[in-house]
Amino acid sequence: MDGNFPIVYVSLLLALLGVASWFIIRQIIKTRRIETTLGRLQSKLTKEPGTAQEYYELGSIYLDKRIYSQAIKLFQKALKAEDLPETESSLIYNALGFAYFAQEQYDLAIRQYKEALKADPNYVTALNNLGHAYEKKQLTAQALDAYEQVLKIEANNATAKRRAESLRKRLVPSA
Repeated sequence: MDGNFPIVYVSLLLALLGVASWFIIRQIIKTRRIETTLGRLQSKLTKEPGTAQEYYELGSIYLDKRIYSQAIKLFQKALKAEDLPETESSLIYNALGFAYFAQEQYDLAIRQYKEALKADPNYVTALNNLGHAYEKKQLTAQALDAYEQVLKIEANNATAKRRAESLRKRLVPSA
């Protein structure tokens, strides 16, 4: 038994290092892909006008990097693009709302989420985001209404269930 201990120890150590290496390599590949896309889109969009998809893609990268003011500009350009499919506008309005929300501009975020819902009334993510923005503005009844709309569309939505339950407890008067 004593002779096998070093072999078992080294084997476990190598297995652990192998798993860690796999995660690190995966992250490097993902980051490299994003940075390549970022460079390509920045280069292209500084030289010529882009498509709605390109503006949206670059704006999304900026959102991930928390460069909100640049993301907002790009989402606004995407909404003005001539090739914008109507079905895609809800995604862009939602992303624009998220950028405003991240900057604590809740009224602007709410306006964008509502625009997303005009384009697609069953857009669950925009409804959840709208509810969250209402919560930040301390508009509990409107937030609860947004979460209940989500639950009508998607009864098992974990976020809406949790938030609606919490808000109901706040609205019920104590006995």
